[in-house]
Amino acid sequence: MLFGGAEEPLLHGGDLGAARRLFPGAPEPFVDLSTGINPDPYPLPRLSADLFARLPAPGAVHALAAIAARAYGAPSAAHVVAAPGTQILLPLVAALASRGSAAVLAPTYAELPRAAALAGHSVKSVREIGDIGDARLAMVANPNNPDGRLHDKDALLALADKLRPRGSVLVADEAFMDVGPSDASLAAEVSRGNIVVLRSFGKFFGLPGIRLGFALAAPALAARLSAALGPWAVSGPALAVGAAALADAAWIDRTRRRLAKAATRLDAILSDAGLEIVGGTSLFRLARMSAANALFHQLGRAGILARMFPENETWLRFGLPADASQWRRLRTALERRQRR
Repeated sequence: MLFGGAEEPLLHGGDLGAARRLFPGAPEPFVDLSTGINPDPYPLPRLSADLFARLPAPGAVHALAAIAARAYGAPSAAHVVAAPGTQILLPLVAALASRGSAAVLAPTYAELPRAAALAGHSVKSVREIGDIGDARLAMVANPNNPDGRLHDKDALLALADKLRPRGSVLVADEAFMDVGPSDASLAAEVSRGNIVVLRSFGKFFGLPGIRLGFALAAPALAARLSAALGPWAVSGPALAVGAAALADAAWIDRTRRRLAKAATRLDAILSDAGLEIVGGTSLFRLARMSAANALFHQLGRAGILARMFPENETWLRFGLPADASQWRRLRTALERRQRR
């Protein structure tokens, strides 16, 4: 399938303004389950006012890169580029490959093919790694969004080896790898020269408003990305918060275990309501039912926002409720549907 319309806006979760316009009589506060963001964020450290009054210091940028390299398993700080979120990195990373054909493993995060198109590539969607062929650029989300599919690490490394003689680049968007298997990441392999790994900060740490993300790549590619971003790409407060959170191994371990339990609980609630669990990660669950559109609107009228997918009208994706009240509201809304 060919991709077009790179300049058209794409549908994403988290737009409560649109939800309130669609469901004007819904009870408040809205329960936003339309994103895959940790609802229990990392506790913000006390920040000096000086961080807001001065330009970010180069030393702080390097310190964060070193901490991120250790946290993600990259070879060194020279392999890490910090940016104001991975979204801004996508077209820059896609432009590392010379213009030509791009292959994106689908179905997946819709911004991947759009980023490739914005970088000037002719984009096609493929279903399997073996279908990528001689693309100049290969893009894969791992774990995949929205179904949580994990791609075999050895198969991805073999693909990178196949692409390297042609000067082609493999981009692995590991936005949800913080809750994936510890040995599935390609972060330690970026020294091979044509692998770029993207890691999101905001999703796992529950702080998307910080606008922080990372590209992991061989130093030559990392330098090109840093030059494209320019100086002071990441704010001083974001550098400080990112450094504190990524170094907090105890919080990270605790949170992984807590999210896994919450995802199991969510699966049980959705299954009890007659939904089939298709997949996901411990930050979101993808469910299927024939009346998904009707359920989306019923939940919306109850003040609960799930994530629909126009390309598959049987899918609904659910993030994790934030507290006991939200869990109760979700269960009650689903039970009401069953009683009808």
